Amino acid sequence: MKKSKLNNILSAISLVILVVLIVGIQQFGLFGINTYVIGVIKLCCIYAICALSMNIVNGLTGMFSLGQPGFMALGAYTTGLLTVSAQDKIEIYKIKPIVGWLANLNAPFFIALIAGGIVAAFAAFLIGFPVLRLKGDYLAIASLGFSEIIRIFIQNGQSVTNGTTGLIRIPGHVNLYVAFGALALVVIFMVLLINSTYGRAFKAIREDEIAAEAMGINLFKHKMFSFIISGFIAGIGGGLLASHLGAISPDVFKFTLAYEILLMVVLGGQGSISGSIVGAFIVRAALEWLRIVDNPIKLGPINYPGISGMRMVVFSVVLMFIILFWSRGIFGSEEFSFDRIFRFFKSKKSAREGKVNG
Repeated sequence: MKKSKLNNILSAISLVILVVLIVGIQQFGLFGINTYVIGVIKLCCIYAICALSMNIVNGLTGMFSLGQPGFMALGAYTTGLLTVSAQDKIEIYKIKPIVGWLANLNAPFFIALIAGGIVAAFAAFLIGFPVLRLKGDYLAIASLGFSEIIRIFIQNGQSVTNGTTGLIRIPGHVNLYVAFGALALVVIFMVLLINSTYGRAFKAIREDEIAAEAMGINLFKHKMFSFIISGFIAGIGGGLLASHLGAISPDVFKFTLAYEILLMVVLGGQGSISGSIVGAFIVRAALEWLRIVDNPIKLGPINYPGISGMRMVVFSVVLMFIILFWSRGIFGSEEFSFDRIFRFFKSKKSAREGKVNG
C-alpha cells in the first residue's frame, strides 16, 4: 500500500514537472532550447500518437496491420485541405484547378483535425471488411497494399489533392501545447479503452481467438472496432504532422513509414502504452540527432571526414544492442511505474549481496 501511494505521488510530481517544462520551453525558451529541438520534440509526440494507433491493433488486439501510412495520409490531406485558405488553394493548384466544392471549404484547425480522423476511420471501416478476415502475414500484406492504394489515389487525384506536388502553405498550429495535449488525450483514451470491456475483449482475442470466441466474443466486430479506432488516431496523427510540416506530398506516406512506426512499437514493447511513447521518442530523436555523424567532425587530433548514410549504420547498431538486452521491447507488455524501478534496483542490490555472501 505504501509503495502504491509513493508511486502515485511520484507520478503526480513527474506530471507537474513535465507541465512546467513544457510551459517553460514554449513560453520562455527554457535551457536555451532552440526551435530545431522544439521541432524534434513535437515530431516525437506526433509519431508517438501514430505508434499508439498501431499498438491498438498490433499490440492490444494481436493482429498484424501495416496500414498506418494510408490512414495518416487521409488525415493529413483532410486537415490540410480544410485549413489552407481559399486564395492559397488557387495559387497552389497550378496544373489543374481544385474542384469547386473544395475551393472555399475551410474550417478551424481542431475541427479539421477531427474531420481528418473521421475520414481515416471511415476508410478503416471500408478496408476492414476484406482484410480483417485474414490473419498474420496475409493481413499485414493486405493492409499495406491498401495503404499504397490510398497513396496512389492521392498521387493521381490532381484536382483534389494536387497530385505529386502535394499541399503547401498549411497553417502551422502545432506548438508544444497542442503536441503534448493531443498525446495526453490519446493516452487517456487508451487507458480507458484497455480497462473497458472492449479492452479486455481485445486482449482475449490477442491471447487466443478460439477461446475468446468460445466465451461469446464476436471476433469480427471487435477486430473491426479496434481497426477503426486505430485508423481514427492515425488520422489525427497525420493531421498534426501536416500542420507541423506545413507541406505534404504523397512521398511522405510511403510504405517505409509503416516499418518505422512498427519499429517504434516493437522497440518499446507491443501492448505497452509507455513503450510506444518511449520507442517513438528514441527512434525519431535518434534519426534526427544522429545526422551529426554524416557530417565532418573534428575533435582535437581526430578528424572524421563524415560519411553519407553513416547515421543509419550507427542507428542500426544502437537498435541491435537495445533488442539484445530487451528481446520483448523496453517495457514488454507492461507499463512504466516507479514501483518497477524500485524492484529493479532492489533485485540488483540483492544480487550483489548474494555474491558478497557467497
